[in-house]
Parts: sequence; structure tokens; C-alpha cells
Amino acid sequence: MSWRKALRRKKASIHCWYRMWSRVAWGFVHTRHPLLVHLIPTRRCNLTCTYCNEFDDFSAPVPTEEMFGRIDRLAEFGTSVITISGGEPLLHPELDAIIGRIRRRGILCGIITNGYLLTAERIERLNRAGLEFLQISIDNLQPDDVSKKSFKVLDKKLLLLAEHAEFQVNINSVVGAGIRNPEDAAVIARRAVELGFTCTVGVLHDGGGQLRPLGEKEQQVYRTIQNLGKRFYARFNQFQKEIVQGRAHQWRCRAGARYLYICEDGLVHYCSQQRGYPGIPLEKYTAQDMRREFYTLKSCAPHCTVSCVNQVAMLDNWRAPQTLASYQPHPDRLVQLQATFREES
Repeated sequence: MSWRKALRRKKASIHCWYRMWSRVAWGFVHTRHPLLVHLIPTRRCNLTCTYCNEFDDFSAPVPTEEMFGRIDRLAEFGTSVITISGGEPLLHPELDAIIGRIRRRGILCGIITNGYLLTAERIERLNRAGLEFLQISIDNLQPDDVSKKSFKVLDKKLLLLAEHAEFQVNINSVVGAGIRNPEDAAVIARRAVELGFTCTVGVLHDGGGQLRPLGEKEQQVYRTIQNLGKRFYARFNQFQKEIVQGRAHQWRCRAGARYLYICEDGLVHYCSQQRGYPGIPLEKYTAQDMRREFYTLKSCAPHCTVSCVNQVAMLDNWRAPQTLASYQPHPDRLVQLQATFREES
């Protein structure tokens, strides 16, 4: 990497951190806006990882103008961060324009990708579009019938990112359901640190977003990676200390309020693992809907492994007890609650 590009990366990183912390501070003071939204531009993916329930191999990309409308609606809500996910977001032909729209609306923008479609030219386009952070999850060292997101395939992509990316890069290695060799995750995390990236570790969930207890070897790998990661990320993953030991963790899930999952059809859901509720079109979603969900206890929360939702909730776990009846997950569609709530002073 040239010194000019290294300087641009450093300046972009400082600017991104400033924007992020200012948004966090705003979110700490004001609870009536989403902190993080996952926005899906296409359900289609170029891989078929067997543990994943968030993709298909045929869906068309969401029309760009519809994506623009959703971004503008989220901006009206005062959304702090939009992470573009999928499916595989790099399959959307107008992804750069979508990133640009998010940035022009003053919202932090990142993507979660499997990394397969990254080239030097594609990374440079992401730089120009204004992308601020990118995450790749790498599941194993060698591809297998569970996951193709392997170090063998993706290491060349990591080298390209190290050379060309002006945005922040995080490598997420995983332990849990379906991963045959959990020790692979530690190798991947060390490589991430070696290349100057941040590293995190995720606990894979089952098809309902719930924990499958980890074995002793998996727990040991998890602790090793936590020690490699930066202390900032470790603090934001404190909840995992309980779930890796199979214990329920007590927290106040603010999905539907502080965190939104917007599917390719433009519907608002709790998260990727609880699609179906509330299932309201984004254009019809209101501040009243968000306040209802802010105060609704979620019965799936104690064994939830969805990191982004847990992390967002940290700003509010100390306040505003959830006084609405718990929703009960349904295998097909979640049942809508009818209740009233009292605002906390």
C-alpha cells in the first residue's frame, strides 16, 4: 500500500470513529430512533452454506429507486447506521449508488459480504462510493459441505483488502453449530490481526437464532480469539461469555425499535432469525410502532446469539424496563401483540 493510500485510510478511520461515537452519544441521550438497521438489497447469494437461512439462489435485486426510498425513510427516522446485508450484497448491480445514497443522508454505511466477488477494482469502487466498514465471516480453513467461506479461498481477497481498502475491515471467525474444526477460527483471527484488520468471533445459532451449547474445545477457541481482538470489540461482546457456556443472558432486546431488519420486500422484522413480526411495510412503520417494540419483552432473547441486536441493546439495558407481554415465536409467522404501555420518565 502506498503512503498516500495509507494516509487516506487513517483519515477515513478517524472520521468514521468520530461519526460513530457521536451517533452513539446521540443514541445514549435519545431513545426514539434506530441505532442500527440491516437493509437487504437482494436475497440471492452465490454460496449455499447449509447453516444459513438468509438466502436463495434466484431472487432479483431490489430496484434501486425502491432502495433509495427505503434509505430516505430510514433517514427520516434518524437512523444512525445502515449495514447492507443479504444474501450477498455485492450481487446488486447498483450497490455503489445505494452506498452513496446512505452517505448523502448522513448515515454511517457498512456491508456484510462473503468476500468472493471482491477484486482490486471492486474495492476501489467501494472506496469511491464512500463505504465506511466491511465485514467478512470466514468459517473454516478448507471449504466443506457446511460452508464455502474458507480461508483457503478468501486469503487472497484479504490481501487485496489490505492493499486497497480505505474503509475499516473486520474479519469475523465463528464457532458453534455445524463447524467441524473450531480451532480453524483462531488461525483465521490471527491472520486478520497480522493484516491490520480487527477481528471478532461469532457464535453460530440454529435455524431460529438460538444457541446450541458449545463444547469445551469451542469455548477454548472462543477465549483465544477474544484475547486477540481489540478491547473495544471485546467489551461489546460481553454477552457472549454467558452464551458460550450455555447460560441464558438477561438483557432487553430492542429489536423493532433500536434495531430494524428490513427484508428485500421492504418489511420491518425483529431480526434475520425472527422474520414475520411485526412484518409491517417500512413506509407504514411509525414512531408508535417503534415505541411499542422498545417496551416489548421478547421471549427468544435469553438464548439469542445475534450479536448486532445484543450490542445495540447495550445502550438501553440499564433503563426502560420492558413492560409489554412477551411475544411468542411462531414457526411460520409471529403473532402480533395488542397492548398499551406507559412511557418511562
